[in-house]
Amino acid sequence: MTQLQAKTWTVNNAAALMQADKAALPGDLILLQNGDWKNVTIQLNAKGTAEAPITYRVEKAGTLWFGGQSSLSIGGSWLVVDGWYFKDGYAGKKAVISFRTSKTQLANHCRLTNTVIDGFNNLKRMDENYWVELHGRNNRVDHCQFRDKQNMGVLLAVILENDLSRQNFHSIDHNHFGYRIPLASNTGETIRVGVSQHCEFNSNTQITDNYFDNCDGETEIISIKSGANIIRGNLFKECQGSVVLRHGNKNLVIDNLFLGNGKIGTGGVRIINEGNWVLNNFFYRCRGEGFRAPLCIMNGVPNSPAFRYLPVKDALVANNSFVDCAPLGFCEGSDTERSQPPVNVLMINNLIHNQSDKSIYWAFDKTNGFHFAGNLVNNQQKQTLFPGFSKTVLVKPAKDSITVNKSIYKNTQYWLDSISKTNPERTELVLRNKPGFSSTALVASLKSLENETGSNWFKPQSNSASLLKIDCPDAASLIKILQKYPDSNLSINLTGKQYQFDAPISINQHLEITSQQTTPVQFTFNGTGNAFLFQIMSGYSLKLKKLSLDLANMHANSFIATDSSGGVKHIGFGMQQTTISNSLTVFFDATKTSVADSIIITQSIFQKGNGILFKMNQELGKKGYYNVEQLTITNNQFNNYHGQVLDLVRTGNDESTMGPIV
Repeated sequence: MTQLQAKTWTVNNAAALMQADKAALPGDLILLQNGDWKNVTIQLNAKGTAEAPITYRVEKAGTLWFGGQSSLSIGGSWLVVDGWYFKDGYAGKKAVISFRTSKTQLANHCRLTNTVIDGFNNLKRMDENYWVELHGRNNRVDHCQFRDKQNMGVLLAVILENDLSRQNFHSIDHNHFGYRIPLASNTGETIRVGVSQHCEFNSNTQITDNYFDNCDGETEIISIKSGANIIRGNLFKECQGSVVLRHGNKNLVIDNLFLGNGKIGTGGVRIINEGNWVLNNFFYRCRGEGFRAPLCIMNGVPNSPAFRYLPVKDALVANNSFVDCAPLGFCEGSDTERSQPPVNVLMINNLIHNQSDKSIYWAFDKTNGFHFAGNLVNNQQKQTLFPGFSKTVLVKPAKDSITVNKSIYKNTQYWLDSISKTNPERTELVLRNKPGFSSTALVASLKSLENETGSNWFKPQSNSASLLKIDCPDAASLIKILQKYPDSNLSINLTGKQYQFDAPISINQHLEITSQQTTPVQFTFNGTGNAFLFQIMSGYSLKLKKLSLDLANMHANSFIATDSSGGVKHIGFGMQQTTISNSLTVFFDATKTSVADSIIITQSIFQKGNGILFKMNQELGKKGYYNVEQLTITNNQFNNYHGQVLDLVRTGNDESTMGPIV
């Protein structure tokens, strides 16, 4: 069909869209206009051609969005979805966007572009789903923006469940993945390619030119569980995790920039399995430790099942630069189960500049299977190093560069020739005799991804509402204020001496309670049998600041509790320069399934009480869930206090999370 014969359709609801999809021919354009796009389930099964794809474009991107319980399934071929926007809703158990409409109707040669999924979370944190699931072959996800996924589930999953989706050659490129907070559980990956059951199959997925921005969901930012994938030219900025070659062989991580910028938990690359290569990457101030080390080469399990840790073999780590990073980890995870050290690991022509740590690497088992050559280290380092590491003058003219005098290069051509001969299928890769990352120009190019990825129309809304300050003389006034100003930033100044409460109170705002009085304010609650006086609801926070409270007449199981509904959003709690007297029950009770981003208690006094102050002991399952990501209790006084300060439980042996950080 020629372009002159192509038709333009205009639709303003899901029914009209799917009717147009059934009638569309190659080259047609279907324009989505403002209308009813809430609570819709859309399936697209049309068939375009390489020369004349069918395009489903929002007429004016950003003015139309899919809300409520909505999802999109693509099952056709040569289709382009352009400018779609998902917000103010959720998809339930489905993926928000799936590249199949049934188990047999998979998308091939389809493209999702210029599209945004923003906070499209299921209502409860533990209701798991994907945002994007890729099936079929030769599909592309590009120039999209994905931000604020808070419920469980991988954000973008590449599925390899049968031959129709293996060796798929998908492209995931030029996207902005941003701001995924720690999930406090597994399944917080940003991208996962395959699962352990399919790790012997090649996916051939390419993840290139993307911007990963504060992707802190769990320790695996990208989780590779298949073979022959390429992770190239991406920018990872301040992400608490790593690119993890978890299962599968002959994957390649090349030309990436990891900007940790000193943030705790920022990692680089973790290597497991066989034939995985890490070439020409730049790591700057990545401060992760253990499994999140800037470079982590794991010990394996002898005769390992697929879901555990197959031993590392035939790995290559070459031409990488590590600047002011935490120590690298060799034979990481060594224990009675992971007892097999790596075999035939070549670490060649890397630069390591570290003036802040006593060691540039840690070795947790025998390193007989490692071969080091041509690696240069700044001469201020005091550690006695393995042969193949040489201390020399490394000049750091800028934070993102290192220069080396050419006269001190080590001749590693023997190793380079050997690698090329034994890996003929990788002859397109040029292994350089010059040590370290290739150029500062490439660093600058990778930094530019911050502004060149994602959709061309989306601007995140600012949530910085102004702080509203209100004086409050009694309990009735406090309750009215909270009811009048939900979802606000609110500071209440207690001006009365006694506050008599008759019922529990839900906090549905970011609330600060303070007082300028020098004598204790009495909180009275005749709520025997009630679980709490204050409950911090999902997505909100409470801070007690410059306040003195007497809780002698506070009759409830706890003074403060967290949301027990399993809501998707985290809560926050803090105390600063606050005195709590006569706390006779639980002061703060974290309920099951709730998570606090942070609980920070500083410069405060607890006196004349005997209850548990901070109770976080209800997550008893084997999956390793916990109630708080960061708990800080510092510079406080406990005067004549006879109760337990902290009761915190973190069970299980899950290795994908970092918390709780206490």
